[in-house]
Amino acid sequence: MHYILHIDTSGEKALIALSKDGVLVDQIVSADTRNHASVLNVYIEELLNKAAITLKELSAIAVCGGPGSYTGLRIGLATAKGLCYTLDKPLMLHNSLLLTALTAIYNNIDKYDQYPVIMPAREKEYFFASYNAETEIVTGPGHIMEEDLLQIINNLNNALLTISNISQGIFDGVKVSESVHISKIDNIDINGWLKYAFQRFNCNDFVSLSAAEPFYLKQVYTHNSQKNK
Repeated sequence: MHYILHIDTSGEKALIALSKDGVLVDQIVSADTRNHASVLNVYIEELLNKAAITLKELSAIAVCGGPGSYTGLRIGLATAKGLCYTLDKPLMLHNSLLLTALTAIYNNIDKYDQYPVIMPAREKEYFFASYNAETEIVTGPGHIMEEDLLQIINNLNNALLTISNISQGIFDGVKVSESVHISKIDNIDINGWLKYAFQRFNCNDFVSLSAAEPFYLKQVYTHNSQKNK
């Protein structure tokens, strides 16, 4: 049997889950919004204690690498890397766009030519990617402006489009093909992630600890300092 620890700190709440052979053992969702650094290791220890296993019994660690919160992504990946280095365990790094699309893919396998997904970045800016039924990339993950996204949506055919945390008002005035269906979700389906992670584990789909970086997909936005003005 194979235990995999899953870490997602890409959003406001941290998710830590433990799976055994692709099936959920237990999970903790942090209610301590935007305070991942102070709770992550505590929750990992709590989760493993409840399952009565040790860190050494883990087979791998899977991390949601973004896109998402810059600080959250760094915290999650740094924690996972530290554990992998110490325990000599493999690391899996998964894109949140694909993880968001998994529910549509697994529940509608081979029904559509592609399974695109969009997530908010900033105002009138979005993250976009598209996958096929085998979770292979059709259009690589990227950061695009609203006018470009609307053009992409307008050209879709035989697709199941997943939108995450976005009002469907974005489609106002956009001609969407009758062969395009829309699925709206708020969070990553944890069971889909566990299934996908176990599949990738069995394919030895691991990343280099030294080279692994979050999937930022856009440059950090900062305000100019008002000091000394």
